[in-house]
Amino acid sequence: MPETLPRPLDRIPPAINIIAIANFAASLSARALDPVLPHVAEDFSISIATAASFAAVFAFTFAVIQPALGAAADLFGKVRLMIACLVLLGLANVLGAVATSFPLLFATRILAGIGSGGVFPVALSLTSDLVGPEKRQIAIGRTLAGSMTGNLLGASFSGVIGDFLGWRGVLATLGCLVVAASVAVAAGFRGKAIAHTPKTTLRALRHGYRTIFSNPNALCYAAVFIEGCCVLGLFPYLASFLFDLGETRLSISGIVIAGFAIGGLFYTMTISRFLPRLGVNGMMISGASLVGLQLAATAFGPSWQVQMMCLLLMGWGFYMIHGCLQVFASELSVEARATALSLHSFFFFMGQTVGPIAYGFGIQNAGKATTLLTSAVIIIALGFACARLLRQRPPADAAV
Repeated sequence: MPETLPRPLDRIPPAINIIAIANFAASLSARALDPVLPHVAEDFSISIATAASFAAVFAFTFAVIQPALGAAADLFGKVRLMIACLVLLGLANVLGAVATSFPLLFATRILAGIGSGGVFPVALSLTSDLVGPEKRQIAIGRTLAGSMTGNLLGASFSGVIGDFLGWRGVLATLGCLVVAASVAVAAGFRGKAIAHTPKTTLRALRHGYRTIFSNPNALCYAAVFIEGCCVLGLFPYLASFLFDLGETRLSISGIVIAGFAIGGLFYTMTISRFLPRLGVNGMMISGASLVGLQLAATAFGPSWQVQMMCLLLMGWGFYMIHGCLQVFASELSVEARATALSLHSFFFFMGQTVGPIAYGFGIQNAGKATTLLTSAVIIIALGFACARLLRQRPPADAAV
């Protein structure tokens, strides 16, 4: 392994908590601008579709940087990279708060995407290093709790802060919180993983790529691309949907979007019960079906209270299938696990990059209801396809 850490789950609660803190800090910024996009668009005299490009560029940057960051984590150390990226993310948010033009704010979102991109997949890789496959989905669920809490607070608090301080206050506040979190993570890992010298080499990384893509389960990458497109691609338009209904309070937009993260937290609290009963295939089919039903319900423009409940159930269902796909990705390679999980994030966030564009095109040309119903059908079909095609297989380099 690149870093020598204890594997039994009962010996690592402090490390898991530190990883969750890093995920929490990085995830605060992911959906921070979604509830305040109408005001960003007004300040810079741009359309809501153009303002939605902030979400697309964040996701695109997050995605394209993944192969490089995954290799860097395997070569130079996961924790070092994670701390550096947290600092970059915090500074990018602060710079965004003082941006005086649309291009400058756009540039800071690119930096934020790079910073966030070095945290989430590395956190999953560290968790996978620490915990064996038999308990990995539950452990990853605990790590994801930090990420989902960050998404929850990032969306809901940005709406509340936006009503009082505007979108600039949102970015400034989040930037300071992320920088503070980087200090806490550095202190928590001092003398632990940072002190170990990575053993991975460039030659081993090349072998790792071959190992990853020769595994039939690598089709999980296509699955997470579709997930990102159909589910997360919708988020930049939720505030404008509410505006169309006459609900212009940014705090309400934040609450609705935060419902997705609440559903994700519910997943982390129930996975240990549902996984033994449903199995991996049942989790993927049930989760995808639940997501599809909520997309269909949202298509008909219910009240914000109903939409919030739809997002909550959507979040629960989404993580039921997404958590399974993360475990499949973590088992594609042992020696290049950070690379495998970074590629997982690459395809997922490429889906989030294409998603807002596809939704914008569909809404303008086919209408909101048709576009969302089409996404619902696609995501349900995805769940059944994954259950049929993905199988538990040991990685080819498991004995290395």
